[in-house]
Amino acid sequence: MNKFWRGLAASGLALSVIAAGPAAVAKENGNDAAGGKSKNLIVLIGDGMGPAQVSAARYYQQYVKGIDKLNLDPYYVGQATTYADRGEDGGTIVSGIVTDSASAGTAFATGHKTYNAGISVSNEDVSKPFASIIEAAEINGKSTGLVTTARITHATPAVYASHVRSRDNESAIASQYLDSGVDVLFGGGKSFFVTKEEKGKRTDKNLLPDFEAKGYKIVENAQSLKSLTAKDAKVLGLFGGSHVAYVPDRSSETPSLADMTSKALEILSADSDGFAIMIEGGRIDHAGHANDLPTMVQEALDFDAAFKVAIDFAKKNGNTSVVVTADHETGGLSLSRDNIYEVNIDLWDKQKHSSESLIGALDGAKTVADIKKIVSENTWINDLTNEEAQQILDGDGSSYKREGGYNAVISKRLLIGWSGHGHSAVDVGVWAYGPIADKLKGQVDNTQIAIAGAEVLGVDLSKATSNLQSKHLYPKFKINRDKEVLYPAKALTESLGGTYQATGNNVTLTGKGATITVDLGAGTAKTGGKSASFTVDMDNGTLYLPLSAFNQLTGKTLKWDALSERIQLN
Repeated sequence: MNKFWRGLAASGLALSVIAAGPAAVAKENGNDAAGGKSKNLIVLIGDGMGPAQVSAARYYQQYVKGIDKLNLDPYYVGQATTYADRGEDGGTIVSGIVTDSASAGTAFATGHKTYNAGISVSNEDVSKPFASIIEAAEINGKSTGLVTTARITHATPAVYASHVRSRDNESAIASQYLDSGVDVLFGGGKSFFVTKEEKGKRTDKNLLPDFEAKGYKIVENAQSLKSLTAKDAKVLGLFGGSHVAYVPDRSSETPSLADMTSKALEILSADSDGFAIMIEGGRIDHAGHANDLPTMVQEALDFDAAFKVAIDFAKKNGNTSVVVTADHETGGLSLSRDNIYEVNIDLWDKQKHSSESLIGALDGAKTVADIKKIVSENTWINDLTNEEAQQILDGDGSSYKREGGYNAVISKRLLIGWSGHGHSAVDVGVWAYGPIADKLKGQVDNTQIAIAGAEVLGVDLSKATSNLQSKHLYPKFKINRDKEVLYPAKALTESLGGTYQATGNNVTLTGKGATITVDLGAGTAKTGGKSASFTVDMDNGTLYLPLSAFNQLTGKTLKWDALSERIQLN
């Protein structure tokens, strides 16, 4: 390690940064652009990319590759919070201090906090949609794009162009993309566009013909991606049934994040009105969850390479703001362990493939000898002990099982540690270029990413949100034994502009269309003094009613969208 630090000092990197001074840094960040506005906005999200992940990628570049810094480094402007709203996790109320990608994404896409798992909806029993900067840009006539190495229906891209109460509703997210107007969609996740009969996840229909009918060209490999031109104004790129393959597992048919970024910018920049795009390194997070450090470093560098494509475009274009951040840190990564003042960086690139690629072999292993063979074929380790092999056979006690045990052994050899397989609550970095950089200096809340982006683009998030809220509501609901969908009466009545009054066992709901009285003791209801035929359901002190009751109450024909689990207001 001493050789590494001597080499870094000899490079003069630290002295060059100091000598550059504030004016040079401001110029490097493009802060001197006129008017504080940009025609284009590029948002890059390193999912799970906390401070330790960035440091690990940089150390690897410096010590193993002899490269002084990451492409990101000159553009660092501050750090952002990651916390979410209070919410529920398996029925337990949680503080929200430790976020997930859905709530964090909602914050930096829309400028609003929400609960973990919520996709751009408010934190209420009857949620309202929040518009993202991508949706606001659509209203202003700009071209838009979403690019990711995760499923395109995963939480981070989803928050920019869909609205659901639960991030798990990926079939609905795919369907909402069809009407979103987003021009370029690149990522994995083909399974949520095709049916179960076609080895997908959908129970209704194959969406791909619908996308083609709307003018989308569909591509599924690196060669087809490369052949696209700026004339292909609408493209759906699906580069895997689930997530795009990890960097060490990719074949020539799988594009890099830089490849996807370059092609997306080529297509979107053909629009004279400008564009807004979100680009996600989604699998930094997945490698962190698995505690697979060598793969995580490769994913972080894949993201850094995509950033170089973006920043080179922005500098050449002269009218583009770029912002980079993360939704959260994943894994609780520590770059040391066991009171040893060292990390074995020289071993970080000795693993051939990701731990994910070994799951089948690990699950099929029967003996210690089987495990030793698997490990020796994928790593530098030819001296795996019986104890280490047994640790892998036993698994780590988490849902990662033997993969978790494998990564625990590898991590100890690398002299790095993890606090677990989940997220942590640490702040994350913010990097920026162009007029947006001045708006994100120092310590900021993650909601400021969206607010600053809207300001530099000149789009109106509030107006876009009002438009969405006039169309849909997203209520909590229950389904009874007769498969009838029921809604919380008080919350939905008030969301629809009515009043709800409870006196003893009697409840009165008043709306523009009718007055409904409910006798909770008898479980009956009346509309305008006449007996009503709809279901009355009390559950843990909450009154639930079917949509037919609210149609009477409002005098409107409200409709239930079962796929997206939302009420259509018009």
